Amino acid sequence: MTQSLELLLDPQLDAAVREQWQRLIDAGLPSQGRHTGSSNAPHITLAVASSLPKPMEDELHDLVGRVPVRVGLGGLQCFGRPDGRQIIVRPIVVNQDLLRLQEEAARRFEGLPGTDRHLTPGHWSPHVTLGHKFTPQQVGEAIEVLGPVSDLEGEAMALRRWNSDAKRAWLLGTPSKPSP
Repeated sequence: MTQSLELLLDPQLDAAVREQWQRLIDAGLPSQGRHTGSSNAPHITLAVASSLPKPMEDELHDLVGRVPVRVGLGGLQCFGRPDGRQIIVRPIVVNQDLLRLQEEAARRFEGLPGTDRHLTPGHWSPHVTLGHKFTPQQVGEAIEVLGPVSDLEGEAMALRRWNSDAKRAWLLGTPSKPSP
C-alpha cells in the first residue's frame, strides 16, 4: 500500500496544527484530528512508494543528519479531488535546505512502484493537511471557523517512516520505536 518518508514538526507548529484540527472538529467539519490512531501527527510528506526494498530502508537513515530544517506554515489552501470535494491544507513555505532534502528523498524513491509524480522535484506542493472531503459549502465554513491565519515559522524536527501495510510509524534513527 503506502510507504512514506515524512517530516514531523516542532512542538509549537505541531500544537498550532492540532488546535486547527480541533476547531474543525468542534464545528462538525472534516478534520485530520478525527483520525485517532497513535501515528496521526501533523507532517510533511517527502516521498511515497507502494513498497521499499530492505537495502533502501536502511539507506534512508543517513538523511537524519539533514534535520532539523526550517519550515514555515502559510495560510489556507485547497486541493481539489476527483469527486469534487476539497482537501484543506496549510502550505509549507520552502527554503533551499527543505527543497534539497525533498529532492534527495524523491531521488531515492525514483523508479519504485507506487511513487507519486506530485512528489517529484518541481511538482512537489509541500503542505500539512487540516482535513479531507470538504464540500464547497464546508470549505467556506472551515475558512470562517479557522479565521484569519498568520504564517508561522519553526522547524521540522524529525524524519518518520510510515508503513500502511503494518499500520506502523517510526522515527528514523530509532526504527523499533513507534513515533507520535
